Amino acid sequence: MNTSFWRTASIAFCAAAILATHAQAQSQWPTKVIRLVVPFAAGSFTDTAARLVGTELSAQLGQTVIVENKGGAGSTLGTDYVAKATPDGYTFLLTDNSFAVSSALYEKLPYAPKDLVQVSLVADSPAVLVARPNLPTKTLKDTMRVAHIEPSKLTFGSGGQGSSAHLAMEGFLMQNNSQMVHIPFKGIAAAVVDVTADRVDLAIGSVGSTSNYIRDGRLLGLAVTGDTRQPLFPNVPTFAEAGFPNYKMKYWFGVMAPAGTSQAILDKMQKEIAKAVNAPRLREIFNNSGVRPLSTSSAAFTSLVKDETASWLEIIKRADIKPQ
Repeated sequence: MNTSFWRTASIAFCAAAILATHAQAQSQWPTKVIRLVVPFAAGSFTDTAARLVGTELSAQLGQTVIVENKGGAGSTLGTDYVAKATPDGYTFLLTDNSFAVSSALYEKLPYAPKDLVQVSLVADSPAVLVARPNLPTKTLKDTMRVAHIEPSKLTFGSGGQGSSAHLAMEGFLMQNNSQMVHIPFKGIAAAVVDVTADRVDLAIGSVGSTSNYIRDGRLLGLAVTGDTRQPLFPNVPTFAEAGFPNYKMKYWFGVMAPAGTSQAILDKMQKEIAKAVNAPRLREIFNNSGVRPLSTSSAAFTSLVKDETASWLEIIKRADIKPQ
């Protein structure tokens, strides 16, 4: 046999050995610490969700899951970090609607949305439209009547130009051929505080960012998305009950991975997330925060992101919203 035959045989053997080793590593996953990156500073509900899910995953997988906060640039810094991480199953992203918002808002990102694959949702939460306590109009219909007749009379706050709270309100106003004056803040928490202080008329936020204010009377709850009222503030009607059945906005929270991560690891992670979100302690904390724990297939999560990105893009174009 000639030298070229042995060279070819040797290459084939080495390639087979590498593939076998790689397959064995995937089947034994995880064998070391897993990083769960949150593209926001500590303290947000996205961060809370990551820590709760990470705790459950650590117990289930027998490996430590470390939550790392890499905030900045509207979540794009942390997202970029994961998008460019080695796709070996040891770096994941836990993010929220901001992923779809950024994909629609920015013409250029440091990563491409396709650089990440959706693994599973972990939770979703209704959106709540709140008003300052002394707003003369006490119902959503009356408030929107003013917004339609006098477009510059009412103001609404958001977490910043192009934020999900900004786009959520613009979308609702477009549905109803109405206008209000947008006042951007550095975060939705700051906007909500100014609404409680009667300096801004309205804002859209999550249940977690508004429920305590509604219950103690510092905010007037006008409507909540979803099919049923929230147990945390049962006197606040749904948008459908308030006369606006077409408004469906929700906040979502989900896990993503770098593109190229093996399907076997993605499938296992999806199954482990489904188990984690059914843990009694996690479900109790989520439910007490007005958040619904859930898990989904990768395909369902991918479809959600695609549809929502398209919806945000339409709002951005129609309202001529530019990032700042």
